[in-house]
Amino acid sequence: MPSDNQRLALLPVGRTERLDRPSLLLTGGSGVLGRALIDELSPDFDLLCLRRNTPLRDPRVRELQGDLVAPRLGLSPLAWHELALEVDVVLHCAETNWRTPPQDITRTNLRGADTMLDLAARADAPLYLVSTAFVANTPTEEDRRLFPGAAAYLDSKAGAEQMTREAGVPGAIVRPSVVMGDSVSGRIAGQQGLTKTIGSMVLGQAPVLPGAPETRIDMVPQDYVSRAIGDLVRGGVADGEYWLTAGKEAIDLREFADVCADVAVRHGLPRPQRPRFIPVDAVHRLLLPMLEGTSLPASLRRRLEYFAELLLVFQRELPFDTSLGEPDCGTRLTRTDIRAALVRNAESWAGGGADLLSRNRSAATAPMEVAS
Repeated sequence: MPSDNQRLALLPVGRTERLDRPSLLLTGGSGVLGRALIDELSPDFDLLCLRRNTPLRDPRVRELQGDLVAPRLGLSPLAWHELALEVDVVLHCAETNWRTPPQDITRTNLRGADTMLDLAARADAPLYLVSTAFVANTPTEEDRRLFPGAAAYLDSKAGAEQMTREAGVPGAIVRPSVVMGDSVSGRIAGQQGLTKTIGSMVLGQAPVLPGAPETRIDMVPQDYVSRAIGDLVRGGVADGEYWLTAGKEAIDLREFADVCADVAVRHGLPRPQRPRFIPVDAVHRLLLPMLEGTSLPASLRRRLEYFAELLLVFQRELPFDTSLGEPDCGTRLTRTDIRAALVRNAESWAGGGADLLSRNRSAATAPMEVAS
């Protein structure tokens, strides 16, 4: 998508240095990672959070109402000019739901990045783009046909990265993998794919999972990701691409399933049968055709289709690189750290899903054969 903005190389006339804390514009502040970034950055920055409709209602931030994909965020020329005079750092963390229409995903990710790059250039401010580690995966044509939302998400994230590299604006690209809840409390600001998967596993509602037992699931607690981004911003890192991933320490699908089963037992549920693992190369060949026209309950069919999209497109057989633990880039995770964080995430889900757990204690279901 070509840029509608002509980059400025010079500051708007009238900008002056301030003696108070630097001003940081954050997009996506209401999201899972955005909330963690507010916790991380509020002690050091005057935070200005862009939001479209729903207020954040957080006393630590000031809010700017605007539309990420509108020219100048929907602001008047004067307000846009004044915003550029104020901003010292731009942190573009706005996220799209990859289950929304593909054209909306592409529009939001590309136009949003273009607008933030234009603002950063006008403000002479560094821009930190939060992308995803899964740009390392290139969707196949079959993926694009079956999972158009996920494919649009990956393609547009890669496109936003390319725009950032070509813009010449100082800053960095950061690539988190799957963001899980806090490593200590397990809490997370909102339900997302991983949280829903954990819940299904604890309740024994995932009879099959796409992927071999040894397939790695790269997950990083939100506080590790936000700390690494905070270190990069505070350190004034002006270029580079950073992988915020578990890397070789990522646990595999088998261990993921076992942790969730252990949590189920601790909360009085029957131990879920370990899911049947379907190799990735068999998902298109066996699992998805099996779901077409099947007599399985609609809720189970949708759940399996969701798992197929989530795990087929957003996983890798080989580990990612990781930048965690490098200078100005947070702390590296160990396998023990990740497993402990997963336990706390599962326990946090169980604590918040008391009604679901209660209903399932008295209604244990027999194992379900889905594929032979």
